[in-house]
Amino acid sequence: MTGAAVHPTSIRERLIVGLDVPSVREAEQVVRELDGIVSFYKIGYQLAFAGGLDFARELASGGTKVFLDMKLLDIDHTVARGVENIVMMGVSMLTIHAYPKAMLAAVEAAMGSSLCLLAVSVLTSMDEQDMIDVGYEYDPHTLVLRRSEQALHVGMGGIVCSAAEAEAVRRIVGPDMAVVTPGIRPAGSDHGDQKRVMTPAQAIRSGASHLVVARPIIGASDRRAAAQEILDEMRSA
Repeated sequence: MTGAAVHPTSIRERLIVGLDVPSVREAEQVVRELDGIVSFYKIGYQLAFAGGLDFARELASGGTKVFLDMKLLDIDHTVARGVENIVMMGVSMLTIHAYPKAMLAAVEAAMGSSLCLLAVSVLTSMDEQDMIDVGYEYDPHTLVLRRSEQALHVGMGGIVCSAAEAEAVRRIVGPDMAVVTPGIRPAGSDHGDQKRVMTPAQAIRSGASHLVVARPIIGASDRRAAAQEILDEMRSA
């Protein structure tokens, strides 16, 4: 079984810009501004529930790569049926919460497609105290590694984790699985609600295959320049 790993061929394909904006009109503006230097976009809850799923289909049909960040988790049957429909959307990546049964159901549903299934290990907004508060017995680092092993075992295409764990995850999953790292912040930028962050260069050196960047680009006065600066830093690493 396989969740279809993705192998980027250029630095440009390794940067995923999060379209964390409230409307499709604003998302279209971001894509226009970044045309020619960004070719991969993430669509999450905020945009998905404002017409973003149709926009994802539109982008994918035009050859743009789309990471659909839905973090699916439900009973096996429901996860599988959802994944089957998402396969038909033509997107490149989809997130599943890293629960073994949910991951297995997703892998089986995506069999034979090019959809890369990503296991969400521990959200980058969570630290050790947050884990204690919700009742986990593991600290974030330990749980990320445990879930990475489980994702590898069931045949997922990649892992979503903090760049702080990317090096250790890469040692577990080997060279072929995607290691996708949100919580990327250029040096000196505001961390926002992220708690486990790294710079673009640090993430690349740690073994990340893809970097997800939203606010440092979306919130910049010159989005194109901000994206180019991050690409340059990634290239230098």
